[in-house]
Amino acid sequence: MTMTDPIADMLTRIRNAVGAQHAELVMPSSSVKQDIARILKEEGYIKDFSVSKEGNKAFIKIRLKYSADKKNVITSIKRASRPGLRRYLPGREIPRVLNGLGIAIISTSRGVMTDSKARELGVGGEIICTVY
Repeated sequence: MTMTDPIADMLTRIRNAVGAQHAELVMPSSSVKQDIARILKEEGYIKDFSVSKEGNKAFIKIRLKYSADKKNVITSIKRASRPGLRRYLPGREIPRVLNGLGIAIISTSRGVMTDSKARELGVGGEIICTVY
């Protein structure tokens, strides 16, 4: 069976690993998944990530982050745009997630970035997911 939405698979793997209090998870890699992991690290939602190759396949390993009292740093991670219903918005219409407490990850013509960076640059694009 082929996967129709690898980004939704990535988000589900993160959601399940956080719910089960795992320290890390491994999944097949792609450039968009690497961009999403980079943003999650920059915004403080994960500890770190690394990319490794085994033969001709690349894998991404994500080290999850928890607070001192073992609470999840990622409360919610949801897919916004999906293959059956793409969500594109111009820069000025990008919504704030939880009044700025969360982030939206957006794929723009200038690369994958957070909602605040997209608003700052005045570019719109496809809203990949929201995280808080």
